[in-house]
Amino acid sequence: MSVGGTDLEFRSIQGDASKPTLVLLHEGLGCVALWRDFPNRLAAATGQAVFAYSRAGYGGSDPVALPRPLDYMTIEAIDVLPHVLNKANIGRTTLIGHSDGASIALVYAGKIAAPGLCSVVAIAPHVFAEQFGIDSITTFSATFHDGELRRRLEKYHGSNVDCAFQGWSQAWLDPRFLQWTIVPHLAGIEVPVLQIQGLDDEYGTARQLRCIESAIEAKVYTLLLDACGHAPHQQCSDKTLTAITEFCQATALHG
Repeated sequence: MSVGGTDLEFRSIQGDASKPTLVLLHEGLGCVALWRDFPNRLAAATGQAVFAYSRAGYGGSDPVALPRPLDYMTIEAIDVLPHVLNKANIGRTTLIGHSDGASIALVYAGKIAAPGLCSVVAIAPHVFAEQFGIDSITTFSATFHDGELRRRLEKYHGSNVDCAFQGWSQAWLDPRFLQWTIVPHLAGIEVPVLQIQGLDDEYGTARQLRCIESAIEAKVYTLLLDACGHAPHQQCSDKTLTAITEFCQATALHG
């Protein structure tokens, strides 16, 4: 798929055309392949079409110039995602984002007047920078340079492995990123939101969820999972899938 002259890797699973398409937005080190079996399980559980793409600089998509701007998530939500949905002929949709992808979904919902948007699922979202999360990224980043993490990520990102990791980590570890926030965009969200977070999330605290609940006037559903870290869709996949399926059934008529 070519969007604005950039080739983007994507995957599409067919489903009930009368229901919204579930659009997956990956994390800061994610891509289509790193969703693993989640798209198939999601399609089977909901009966809905599922669409996922790798953002520029990730997976099999074209690379991107570095360093990324610190507002790269807002840029993706406003300047890229609408064109992706249009190019893929996706009308009614539920956005399902993980980590950075959740932030992108929330900005899109708050800033883009999209009549086809039915709802948002935000998995391990972040809407402002926390020192707690940045400290975790600092520790995690050190493991990239010892070689093993790089080799594991290269399996999914190929020649984009350094672009993916450096683009993400350099932005988050920039001292100016402590001032980063998307909270002002949340007031514009008019569709239901399901937010899911593990209580052992190593990159964010429940303050993120409380902030979302207080900033959005639309209905916000919250699921906190015990013994779960930053990837509920992998670490607590059954509970996460059940919550998303029930939420999608309840919100399918929105938009």
